[in-house]
Amino acid sequence: MYEGVNASEGIGIGTVVLAVEPDLSFEPTKVEDTQAERDRYQAALDVFCQKTQAQADRMKVTVGENEAEIMSGHIMLAQDPGMTDAINASIDGGTCAEQALVETSTMFENMFLSMDDEMFRLRAADIADIRTGILAELLGREVVDLSVLPAGSIIVVHDLTPSMTATIDKENVAGIVTEVGGRTSHSAIIARALEIPAVLSVPNACGALHNGMTVIVDGINGHVINDPTDEQLADYRERAESFAAEKRALEAFRGKPTVTADGDKKVLACNIGNPEDAKGAVDHDAEAIGLFRSEFLFMDAKELPSEDEQFEAYRKVAVTLKGAPVIIRTLDVGGDKEIPYMNLQKEDNPFMGYRAVRYCLDNPEEYKVQLRALLRASAFGDIKIMVPLVTCVEELRHVKALVEECKGELATEGYKFNENIEVGIMMETAAAANIADILAEEAAFFSIGTNDLTGYTMASDRGNDRVAYLYSWYYPAVLRAIKKIITEGVKHGIMVGMCGEAAADPLLTPLLLSWGMEEFSVSAPSVLKTRKTISQWSKADADALEAEVMQLKTADEVKAALEKAAR
Repeated sequence: MYEGVNASEGIGIGTVVLAVEPDLSFEPTKVEDTQAERDRYQAALDVFCQKTQAQADRMKVTVGENEAEIMSGHIMLAQDPGMTDAINASIDGGTCAEQALVETSTMFENMFLSMDDEMFRLRAADIADIRTGILAELLGREVVDLSVLPAGSIIVVHDLTPSMTATIDKENVAGIVTEVGGRTSHSAIIARALEIPAVLSVPNACGALHNGMTVIVDGINGHVINDPTDEQLADYRERAESFAAEKRALEAFRGKPTVTADGDKKVLACNIGNPEDAKGAVDHDAEAIGLFRSEFLFMDAKELPSEDEQFEAYRKVAVTLKGAPVIIRTLDVGGDKEIPYMNLQKEDNPFMGYRAVRYCLDNPEEYKVQLRALLRASAFGDIKIMVPLVTCVEELRHVKALVEECKGELATEGYKFNENIEVGIMMETAAAANIADILAEEAAFFSIGTNDLTGYTMASDRGNDRVAYLYSWYYPAVLRAIKKIITEGVKHGIMVGMCGEAAADPLLTPLLLSWGMEEFSVSAPSVLKTRKTISQWSKADADALEAEVMQLKTADEVKAALEKAAR
């Protein structure tokens, strides 16, 4: 048995098909006719974009519009002036198109890889995928095509890129196994949308699993079982039937209110990264948007997006949600999230450096462009403003003062907006947790970002394998921080939600209910499952478990107790 990341739930039983990636090696050459070389690159780019658009069109039918946007995003990235201009400049210097593409795309890929936010790291994989596609066109080689596979195929590949996933005929694919990748990768997102069991990051999968081998892909627990026994096959066929039945049962929660076992109403929201994601959230039965990461508008531009451009993006989400709450996080960038046109200086310790609200308040005129756009969009729906990385009350007061300044300007200019727009905080630092009582007096709402809160509280970088064991919200230090944030928010009468990954953790749900959390903001595929988990707990049962768990002293003890009580 091999272990990996359970990226897409389900049980797949089938026969291995190794997907061999093309040889894209080449010998760099010196170019004399630079215009001809530029034309050659443009021709390859055009063909790549045409093929990618065809993939996107196919995905709209076979997978869904939301997932098709991933491929459409590849076209935008490939045609981005920042990248194409740099490639052409390199060609003008005498570099061949292949080398110019590899050097420029690698530079952009490394920039995104250096960022801590998983959503931004996805861009690195996208750029690598784009490089493969264009390079294959330049070299006249075929990329992996998974559109024609025998029934019951288990795809085994080093890295399943979005362009590969886009060609899959899901009727013939029983499972996916890769050597790299994680739950938040675009390939994992598409695999979940296709409902194909997938286990990623299985070391040496391409070497250990051979063509024709019978394999079980356990996408629930992250296990891959090669050459299973008759007993194992019978066991996993039974598990597959149980999983399918459970999934069908979840549909009973579609269109239903999110309530606890004793009838306490909660809000089940979604996290999104761009306006197009809002439709997917609604399609998955979300009741609100708990986190719109606005920085994607900035990352995908070659210069600061204008007020009108930002307004249109925010307005689109508000209209899609038809009056339901939409929490938009203001620009969370800086330090580890580099945007070339912002000319941010490299820092030794970016996670504690010049980023998020610190950058915004130091550049108030730029920040006001976003705040004005948010205010204008608030005339079209229930938009709320969320401030990231707050560590002291002065920061929140400063942002609120800028919002009032923008209100005055917009009123003078004749724009409509919500006079009572709410300004809240993303609670993601130990400092904010420690002064939750003070911040609750001035914030309209709290939303707990458990990813950063866990990292900052435990002084642990989840990307560092040597300390990643400390990155867990089951540690008493993290649980106490979460409890303080929620209980202080409830005491002061403000809404408290959670937009970090922990919001979808069914083990943590009873503790969050016990403390009085109101909003759970999760990924779209987790909506129905989270609604079901919430429905299984009454306040009394949750309180009893909380009293037991909060006496425990280690993360292992906490997790074991929660697993024992799981429903």
